[in-house]
Amino acid sequence: MRAEDAALWNDPQEAQKLMRERQSLDDSIKSIKGLSQALDDNIGLIEMGEEEGDADIISEAETAIRSLSGEIRARQIESLLSGEADQNDTYLEVHAGAGGTESQDWANMLLRMYTRWAERRRFKVEVLEVHDGEEAGIKSATLLIKGHNAYGWLKTESGVHRLVRISPYDSNARRHTSFSSVWVYPVVDDSIEIDVSESDVRIDTYRSSGAGGQHVNTTDSAVRITHIATGIAVACQAERSQHKNKAKAWEMLRSRLYEEELKKREAVANATESAKTDIGWGHQIRSYVLQPYQLVKDLRTGVESTSPSDVLDGDLDDFMEASLSQRIEGGAGQAVADLD
Repeated sequence: MRAEDAALWNDPQEAQKLMRERQSLDDSIKSIKGLSQALDDNIGLIEMGEEEGDADIISEAETAIRSLSGEIRARQIESLLSGEADQNDTYLEVHAGAGGTESQDWANMLLRMYTRWAERRRFKVEVLEVHDGEEAGIKSATLLIKGHNAYGWLKTESGVHRLVRISPYDSNARRHTSFSSVWVYPVVDDSIEIDVSESDVRIDTYRSSGAGGQHVNTTDSAVRITHIATGIAVACQAERSQHKNKAKAWEMLRSRLYEEELKKREAVANATESAKTDIGWGHQIRSYVLQPYQLVKDLRTGVESTSPSDVLDGDLDDFMEASLSQRIEGGAGQAVADLD
């Protein structure tokens, strides 16, 4: 076995990677064996209870089996997170679509939704960049979400999200439809080399935006880097130092380029096209309707929730699990009708 080869530790990074993989496999095998044994034990108890006419034993065993089904489902979902970068931390960008204040407010709601989802999982969330709207909400924002399988969980959230509601910014209380996009890409660890030089990019500096006050940054410390060949742009303003913001922006750009390569590989494997789309009609992956009725619907899997308030407070696991399952099973599912 490679793990028992003393020469393995001549490359500490490779050795650590192998040992993590080994530990993960050991944990999975032990968990499956434990679940299998618990299931057999409870089936035996039910058989014994039926023979002895003991309803209490039967009831307890059935309750235990129902509990096991939840654990089994959790293990099934974990098995879906086996992609090349699924265990990595992740960046998540939110961009408002056309529509001014209404769309910018929707983008801010999405930013809060993903922050709350991450907090529920005890992930660490860092705000790297926020471009505030003129009146309310945000034009764009970038989060760094740190946690085991953060990218794996969030990777299917990339796409356009549609909101239908009575606008709080419309004095005539009319129903409005707004669009914002979400873009997710993994943090690249040091073992993955992404070849990109300063001659391949354009670097711009600008003044950080924020709520103001005595701590507002009054220097041009924020940094935006644009990869000329692909048009990919990233920005960071989280640090007070331009040097630190530039270093973080370089990390983000390498991650974006790596994510593009992952998507190309997946497109070849699934024989489907994977590309960023316009922020508008016909491209949405999920619709959130707050008026005249309450419903959230995923247009890839058909999964629905009649409690948009819970979804917007971070209750996203059902949507993520369904889209992960669909991706693993291959290709897109049946066409799902959008909400009116």
